[in-house]
Amino acid sequence: MVSQPKPTTPKSPYYDIAEKHGVEIIFRPFIKVEGLSIKDFRQFKINPADFTAVIFTGRHAVDNYFRLCEEMRISVPDTMKYFCTSESIALYLQKYIVYRKRKIFFGKTGKLDDPQLLAGILKNKDEKFLFPISDVHKDNMSVLDENGINYEKVVMYRTVSNDFTPDEPFDYDLLLFFSPAGIDSLVKNFPNFNQEKEGVYIGTYGAPTAKAVTDHGLRLDYSAPTPEYPSMPAALDAFLTAQAEK
Repeated sequence: MVSQPKPTTPKSPYYDIAEKHGVEIIFRPFIKVEGLSIKDFRQFKINPADFTAVIFTGRHAVDNYFRLCEEMRISVPDTMKYFCTSESIALYLQKYIVYRKRKIFFGKTGKLDDPQLLAGILKNKDEKFLFPISDVHKDNMSVLDENGINYEKVVMYRTVSNDFTPDEPFDYDLLLFFSPAGIDSLVKNFPNFNQEKEGVYIGTYGAPTAKAVTDHGLRLDYSAPTPEYPSMPAALDAFLTAQAEK
């Protein structure tokens, strides 16, 4: 089971792995994102209309920023400047704005301290930046503080457990997780989960997720990224190959 939404394209490497190894891969997120209501958001006493630039680190931030602006009847001006940690996030803005007519900056590494992104931010240092985040964000904002950027972070959405229903089967041989919240959801949904007894393998992506597995007293069977296996599909392929050779 891959704890992510089902790929929107048939070209996903997971499908190739399933065919290669003769296994069934189920996509079932353990967590989901819920946007804050206007009432909850207003508790922060922040008005998006007071800002001249926005920093985005993910698509959920984009969706909930424009959703709240619409629900609060705030018209996002054409002069708004957008700073994204990756090109894919920047291109996602096309869902809400006319891309070619806006001032959009993005980095290459997906991080706030990306040289290309930081250069764009510093060139617009006089702007007032809004930074939409989730309640469990792990973005390191020190680069903004160190460079005297005028910004305000505000929670616009929450990551919550995507609970299993009583009649939903849970009979997987391998579980793949991509965030600590996913591990927390596993433990919440199945407090009596016995990994050894049930013979379930666990794979993770990212050091924080791997740590969450051991923190909960579970066994980590493999993790990515590594120099040899930089992606989860690559690590999964190698793990299944090793298992078949045993």
